[in-house]
Amino acid sequence: MISPGASRVSTPISACSGCRRRGPAMFRKILIANRGEIACRIARTCQRLGVAVSTVHSTADADALHVKVIGESIGIGGAPASESYLRIDAVIAAAKTTGAEAIHPGFGFLAENTDFARAVEAAGLVFIGPTPDTIERLGDKASAKREAVAAGVPTVPGSEAPSEDRLEVEGIVRRLALPVMLKAAAGGGGKGMRAIATYDGLADEIESAMREARNAFGDAGLIVEKLILQGRHIEVQIAGDGDGNVIHLFERECTLQRRHQKLIEEAPAANLAPGLRQRILDDAVRLGRRLRYRGVGTVEFIVAGTDYYFLEVNPRLQVEHPVTEMVTGIDIVEAMLRIAAGEGLPVKQDEVFCQGHAIEARICAEDPNDSFMPSTGELAHVRFPSSGIRVETGVESRSIVTPYYDSMLAKLIAYAASRDQALDQLDRALGETSIFGVITNRDFLRRLLALPATRAATFHTRLIDERIDALVTVTGAIDPEPLAVGAYFWMMRQRATASSNPWQSGSLTGWQMAAADDGLSPIPILHLETAGDSAEIRFAPLQPDGSMLIGVDDVKIQVRLSPLADDMFAATVNARCETVRIVQQDQAIFVHDPRRAQTMTAIPYLRYISTAAEISGELRAPMTGVVLKINVTVGSRVKAGDPTVVMESMKMELRIASEVDGVVTAVHFKPGETVERNAVVAVVEPDLIPQ
Repeated sequence: MISPGASRVSTPISACSGCRRRGPAMFRKILIANRGEIACRIARTCQRLGVAVSTVHSTADADALHVKVIGESIGIGGAPASESYLRIDAVIAAAKTTGAEAIHPGFGFLAENTDFARAVEAAGLVFIGPTPDTIERLGDKASAKREAVAAGVPTVPGSEAPSEDRLEVEGIVRRLALPVMLKAAAGGGGKGMRAIATYDGLADEIESAMREARNAFGDAGLIVEKLILQGRHIEVQIAGDGDGNVIHLFERECTLQRRHQKLIEEAPAANLAPGLRQRILDDAVRLGRRLRYRGVGTVEFIVAGTDYYFLEVNPRLQVEHPVTEMVTGIDIVEAMLRIAAGEGLPVKQDEVFCQGHAIEARICAEDPNDSFMPSTGELAHVRFPSSGIRVETGVESRSIVTPYYDSMLAKLIAYAASRDQALDQLDRALGETSIFGVITNRDFLRRLLALPATRAATFHTRLIDERIDALVTVTGAIDPEPLAVGAYFWMMRQRATASSNPWQSGSLTGWQMAAADDGLSPIPILHLETAGDSAEIRFAPLQPDGSMLIGVDDVKIQVRLSPLADDMFAATVNARCETVRIVQQDQAIFVHDPRRAQTMTAIPYLRYISTAAEISGELRAPMTGVVLKINVTVGSRVKAGDPTVVMESMKMELRIASEVDGVVTAVHFKPGETVERNAVVAVVEPDLIPQ
């Protein structure tokens, strides 16, 4: 078997006789035309094989981790992907400049672009992937569907061809019985997809899907298919040598999705009847043979009971490929390199075995408690498990999460002898992961892993939507304990820089701190804000044993912190002792205890009460992004809830709605302009409320 060469893999994977070091046919140097974690992951295999690597970067990624890890990178343009990672001419010029013989596209960006694959070959370079002809035949979901039909693979009822005509798409939707799915014909990753369960607002949904598809893939074409509500998403990893020899590397379960984006993937699929599994594997291989498939690819199916239907073929490396590597021991990136170099398939079908169970979780910069709004900013601190887990990431402490690219920060992959063990291992790894500075879906993923349907593998693709209330944090009473821990940390940092008697320091309160009977200051010293809530903090003097009584509003909590190493502290909170991580960046304090990771903003109380801002009627951008559409002009009347501005961030459309009834008095941006987080995009003068 071929070692994946993964960082932090708990179980070593030995090499088989089919695994060879760089031979005469292997490339001397390749260019990785991608960014982030996948660029780092591809580079790792290349370095193990003795293949030199170079990469590319946009202006936003000049200091990115993949640039540092790879060591040689060419700047190819501005921050938007259309000005950099999607520029075919710039990528090929970078390959020529660095002396690369071949280009690996990774996933996303140009990975499934026929013009790019042809341009690479025309430049005398090798495209590490399928032939341009194969990419073209699979280049949109409609043509791929025709190939599946020709191969005798069952397909979902729906469109025969993609369309960019809104009225034509609407007509197809109305001819099919609801519910249906709109799909961007030219790409994947959940972009340009809309589930349609009602005809209300259909035209807007079609236009939105087309815009998203055009922005993500440069092609607004949509297909329409019957929506299978209670299905499972099963995909098969295939590999072919281009001469008709195709094998499978078994299947993956990718059913746990939100907005058609996968969150948890595993291999093999659980509770899949052996006969059904074999039919799916056989169909995937048969389709690959019909295509004379070269390289690696993924054939995706939707499974409903004992029936299954072809969805699409992704002619590239998949985000979730590590789970297949873990259960087969085959380095899929190495297989891609060897096939592209003309060495053929590295293994035969009867040499491929599936052992153990692997599960992957995608950690994304998004807020599940705010409709999964993307989160951007500087990562104040990043720490992953140091052992027992495979980590694939493109970020580190001080990395900048921008609005220009996908929100995924890292993938954690657990491998164990059984599925239950792998689930437990992944949950522990998520609990040990700290990412401070942006909001992530880490806690959401832990709740998802704990659902009975997840543990029993009785899930379907709509599970997250159906159980969303159990998966997001229910707004309720503020938990005072992490705030008390954060407040203690803040005060000890203040003491380190305050006067010799900080309890008399006007820099902290403005008043002399005469203590009450319990020692707490009579007035608040600190204002803490977290997750839409806030609390006023009072402090008692530090005790000889290092503990301190802290008042969080009306709750009194005894806290003591003892430094362990770096960001680690031994915390005693009342009678409970535990290990916590704490990091402060400017006003932000990040506290990660065994139950949660919480961000709080610390504002000295005097400063807080002296600051007031009138924001009524101001419509602000929830995050940095690009304006797509302005629905109002100065003088327009709007009602509360009316969408005024449509913007895009991290390839997702965001609609900014008025919070009041009134008249638009100002519009500060135009379509195409970049808006910074919290910028006022428009102003609505509220209607006067009758007295």
